[in-house]
Amino acid sequence: MDTSHPIDQEDARFVGLDLLHTAILVLDGDLRIRFVNTATESLLAMGRKHLVNSPLSQISLSSQSLVELTRTALQQELGFLEHEWVIQPLQGESQVISCTGTPLGTPVQGILLELRPITQRMRIAREEKILEDQKTNRELLRNLAHEIRNPLGGIRGAAQLLEGELDSPELKEYTQVIRDETDRLQNLMDRLLSSRPSRQVAALNIHEVLERVRTILLAEFPHGLKLERDYDPSLPDLQGDREQLIQAVLNITRNAAQALGGTGTIHLQSRPLRQVTLARRRFRLGVMIRIRDNGPGIPEDLQKRIFQPLVSGREGGSGLGLMLAQNLISQHQGLVEFDSRPGETCFTLILPFLETEQSAEP
Repeated sequence: MDTSHPIDQEDARFVGLDLLHTAILVLDGDLRIRFVNTATESLLAMGRKHLVNSPLSQISLSSQSLVELTRTALQQELGFLEHEWVIQPLQGESQVISCTGTPLGTPVQGILLELRPITQRMRIAREEKILEDQKTNRELLRNLAHEIRNPLGGIRGAAQLLEGELDSPELKEYTQVIRDETDRLQNLMDRLLSSRPSRQVAALNIHEVLERVRTILLAEFPHGLKLERDYDPSLPDLQGDREQLIQAVLNITRNAAQALGGTGTIHLQSRPLRQVTLARRRFRLGVMIRIRDNGPGIPEDLQKRIFQPLVSGREGGSGLGLMLAQNLISQHQGLVEFDSRPGETCFTLILPFLETEQSAEP
């Protein structure tokens, strides 16, 4: 890693990052700051003249753990996610932030840090609300499934009686369709009514899940839809239910395709994460899946309710896809987050490698 050239001023190659609302720092191989955007100045209450060319350890009174994480990530070329880092700026009040580190390749040979403020109260309230919403949503779905299941038996029985009165094989094909579809709905209702849905957990390659989703979407939207891939081939196998993960990713990706009207670009990305904290459990290794589209974005009035059942920004939508995706990822001890603005929406799925769970820190 070449770090022989001193840094005299902020690197002009990153000025485009100044447009982002997220605090961004770009570090070189010696963990010296090459670039900060305006959001970083606001977060740290320090000007870029004092930050650029300073070591990472100087941005906070409590930065040693972040320095170690960043150095390890740079050496191993592996990203990380630290959900609960308490930052104590040299000026201003301390606060809890989420920090994501992404190693950069040539010619920079450094690492990019994204800092997002998240207070302790907000974090705990968010986790508790997600859990409570999931309980409410499951109960709502079970009640809905119970009401739907009751008439299905009558529909199937009527189709069977009608089939017995018909002589034409062509007409019997239609009654068979009715019977098959009612059987399919019956199985779906039984699964929704089950208090403990069965899971088929096994080792799987997360990229096989993404590729299956990609194949399905390209078949559904064959004209005008592009699905770009940016996978990290170093990811190990993940323990999970393949069909559930396919369904979760498919629900989110299909929503993106529908928002684009079948014409646009969806970007699928996978990255490893080190030291992931999820629901107060810490894991040495996790995977981050990003599903980004260049569509119109989620309306602001829906963003706080987007994971609730029967909430949809699309005419004719059921409002169940994102809720089911969140529930399925939650069953894998994971997390679904999103960021949306006109012209770009990005859903981030974070899944831990369960076997790497660490003991809780005091």
